[in-house]
Amino acid sequence: MGKVFMYYLSGASIFSCKKCKVHLALNDHLISTEFTGKYGQAFLFGECVNVIVGESEDRNLLTGMHVVADIYCVQCDEQLGWKYEFAKDESQKYKVGKFILERERIQKENWI
Repeated sequence: MGKVFMYYLSGASIFSCKKCKVHLALNDHLISTEFTGKYGQAFLFGECVNVIVGESEDRNLLTGMHVVADIYCVQCDEQLGWKYEFAKDESQKYKVGKFILERERIQKENWI
């Protein structure tokens, strides 16, 4: 497969994979905590690193039909959430290109 390169983020608060601790996103990239995922509460992020984006598929979510792709941790292959690829409803287009990370699958590290 080749060598996997990982990004290490720098900031006061970093979200990481709960299973292997690899960095995923900065608190500055957090858009909303008001989402629901497969495992409960989920967060919407504008940017996310160290993830593998799976195949796109149509999925009927709470806010309607979307084209999404599941995302996985690049290090441990844990399913973390999904990426919005396309929104059919005009009011949902703001989500396109953004990432959902499931609260159950991530942790927040605070650096002082």
